[in-house]
Amino acid sequence: MIRKIAVSGMIAALYAVLTIALAPISFGPVQFRIAEALTLLPFFMPEAIPGLFIGCFLSNIAGGLGLIDIIIGSAATLSAAWLTYRMPGIWLAAVPPVVINALAVGPYLGIITDTPVIYSVIYIGISQAVICFGLGIPLCMLLASRTEIFDREVLAKKKLKKWVTVNKKSNS
Repeated sequence: MIRKIAVSGMIAALYAVLTIALAPISFGPVQFRIAEALTLLPFFMPEAIPGLFIGCFLSNIAGGLGLIDIIIGSAATLSAAWLTYRMPGIWLAAVPPVVINALAVGPYLGIITDTPVIYSVIYIGISQAVICFGLGIPLCMLLASRTEIFDREVLAKKKLKKWVTVNKKSNS
């Protein structure tokens, strides 16, 4: 349990630091939030869900776009993270962050930044797709194949056997 809380905290911190450090490209109607690559982590580990929510919440406080961004943006991340966890495959796991952020974040960003809403939805959708499919999937597959952070039995259930070997515990 302590390990899961620590991992969740590290994900929250990493998300917030990446977003705030790259603030010029992380906020606004046209954004490229590199930290969104982490939104694929719930597929492998449910403890990433609260970490992403907290990281996004903290980032949106620092972002300066107001209460609507803090509440709706963070809720969108929470929803997308939970759906990502429920997806049957890694490629489908990248879909919830793309669709939910485009449809939830895009409209209010368009309104508060005086950008046509349809453009804002499209911009957010494209940037999310590039980040989730182009960075998030490769990052997660690399982590799954090279680290012990993920539960190997969970990975095996997710049918990622060509990247991971499950070591069964002996009863001796």
